Amino acid sequence: MSTDQDKTAEFEAAKARSAELREELAITDQRRAEEEEAKAEAAIVDAEKDESKKERKRREAEQARAAAEEDARRAREAADAVKAADRNERSTVSGASVASPGAGTEPKPNAAAGAGARAQREPASPSASVPVEGPEKPEILLAAAFAGAFLFARILKKIAE
Repeated sequence: MSTDQDKTAEFEAAKARSAELREELAITDQRRAEEEEAKAEAAIVDAEKDESKKERKRREAEQARAAAEEDARRAREAADAVKAADRNERSTVSGASVASPGAGTEPKPNAAAGAGARAQREPASPSASVPVEGPEKPEILLAAAFAGAFLFARILKKIAE
């Protein structure tokens, strides 16, 4: 009977080992489930961060659109004001701009009288009253001087012939 008892003892040991393996497997499954839950929670946190970023970007874009809309409205109002002022300026006709009231037959008094009337009026465009500056690039000035010297030499050559 010792063989029966040995077999029974081995069978009981195998059952115990099987129960230990099932316990370890259950512990491993529990750890995996906890890790998956932690990953899911991390994914939820990341999704919330992404959503808040997208919401912030949407709000910033909305603010930028509102600011651009306000700038466009101000620009339209300014353009309308300029057009209205231009229409008012064109609708008023003064005698000074039509004819200058010069005295005498010489052109100098007529020119002096007309110049005074023109000085009182505002210029039609802002660029008309602003003095034009020369080019800022010295190579353009050098090219112009060379061209002028070349033309001057050709003229002198024709005169000398």
